[in-house]
Amino acid sequence: MNNRVKVSVLVPIYNVEQFLPECLDSLVGQTLEDIEIICINDGSKDDSLNIIKEYAKNDKRIKVIDKKNSGYGDSMNQGLKKATGEYVGIVESDDFIDLDAFEKLYKIAKHENVEVVKSNFYEYFGDTKTDKAVSNLFPVSEVGRVIDPREEHQIFYQPPCIWAAIYKRDFLEGNEIRFLPTPGASYQDTGFNFKVWAMARRVYFVKRAFLHYRQDNSNSSVKDAGKIYCVKEEYDEIERYLGERGLMDELGPLVFTCRFGGYIWNMHRLKFKPAMDFTKTVKNDYKRAKKSGYLEVDKLDAVGKYNSKLIAIRHPKLYVFLRPLHDLRNSAKPVASNILKKISPRYRQRLETIKTINKLNEIQSELSVKISEIELKIEEENGKK
Repeated sequence: MNNRVKVSVLVPIYNVEQFLPECLDSLVGQTLEDIEIICINDGSKDDSLNIIKEYAKNDKRIKVIDKKNSGYGDSMNQGLKKATGEYVGIVESDDFIDLDAFEKLYKIAKHENVEVVKSNFYEYFGDTKTDKAVSNLFPVSEVGRVIDPREEHQIFYQPPCIWAAIYKRDFLEGNEIRFLPTPGASYQDTGFNFKVWAMARRVYFVKRAFLHYRQDNSNSSVKDAGKIYCVKEEYDEIERYLGERGLMDELGPLVFTCRFGGYIWNMHRLKFKPAMDFTKTVKNDYKRAKKSGYLEVDKLDAVGKYNSKLIAIRHPKLYVFLRPLHDLRNSAKPVASNILKKISPRYRQRLETIKTINKLNEIQSELSVKISEIELKIEEENGKK
């Protein structure tokens, strides 16, 4: 145990020569020096492999896995197999991370004795070199304290963002949490993410953002609309995983709520014909969900905020036809809100009350984080003595 590095950082790489040096510079410069950086080259055809080999010559902490192209899931699984750290972090090779990120996250993980520490992140725009902080990944009320995701479900409904966290490696291995190694697939973070929240019982959310998530990489797989059926494969894998562990009765409603949320998001962004083709999958899984008894329509509607989500899963073809109306409704909501602010004192009072409650929750969370930081410093000073 004492010979372990503190954090193993997995860096999946495929044709990212343009962004790779910035990513690697942010890793070799980490204030937490006791890390290993596992670079998994997935058959890149550009100069990516030469770049990581050059970095490895100058930093013994860098380990290189060079393999034929087999997809993101297999790359991540090979990285997890090679990792030796107490915790595991992930940094995509077109992103970069603050230099104190792993030091801060590791200290919190140890102090709170948790399986996962997850933070917010920045949306990074490389053309202007500017960040937009994403600060609503989880409810303010859940920040700065240990939570159990199976008791507080909100994190299941958020985007995976698996690279904005560190995971205890013994936890991942003990629960056989791996990626679905589907060659050429996308959305492979979906299954991994759900398995983590399904099995973790001690999780800590941090308000601060560390990772800079690049928005201007045109080759990013998330922008490939042709891989929508991979979403179904990921949720089929989640059902298999939970079924083997006897957890479908408890978590089945969450699975189907998230499944249809993912379906609708993808169905909405596709062009008309592929969206219509995908409605067959939506309809078949809706029938299966109803038969299983796991579909909780009220929860899906609560997440979706309006009834068009119910139209989407009951009558998906109709939803595709009505997409322009959904867009119009969404664009009209801010206008309607502004009008109500001007003409309705009760609406203004309601907004102010919500704003005050959110502010109080935010202050409480910030105080919890500061208390944890003070306790960590005290422990470090006592250790030096």
